[in-house]
Amino acid sequence: MVRKPASMYRRITGQAYTRREYMGGVPASRLTQFDMGNTSEEFPIVLTLKVKNRVQIRHTALEAGRIAANKMLSGQAGSANYHLKVRAYPHCVLRENKLATGAGADRVSSGMRNGFGKTVGTAARLERDQAVLTVGVTAEKASVAKTALWKASMKFPSPCYVDIEKGQELMK
Repeated sequence: MVRKPASMYRRITGQAYTRREYMGGVPASRLTQFDMGNTSEEFPIVLTLKVKNRVQIRHTALEAGRIAANKMLSGQAGSANYHLKVRAYPHCVLRENKLATGAGADRVSSGMRNGFGKTVGTAARLERDQAVLTVGVTAEKASVAKTALWKASMKFPSPCYVDIEKGQELMK
């Protein structure tokens, strides 16, 4: 069965469905690593990627954004010169009512009779101006971090912006 497009899960509708103990089998999250780079050092500049709209981001999109940012940072800044942290956790379970298609589907499918749906993945619910990724870097690698966060924002379903939380005077 083909997976439905992620645009179907972008909007936040209804209550969050998070009680995994009552569900029979939730697919594992693709997002497994939340801290990358040099996790022990305190960096002078901290940049944060924030969403502009209220949105749901699927676990696959969060992982794609993490990979894009981490690859650029490790390649151009070096693994000792940054700390990347994923700030959103995909805890909302997504359900999908799969319907049979093709020849003879009218006899197999029961339509919306039991429309609750099976679990297909997880998503993080983010409010307006909430942080998705945070990068701490050295002063000379700040432009690399800003570009890395911009590349990661292309993977998310909402427009994003980069906020300078710490070290704004060092970037000028």
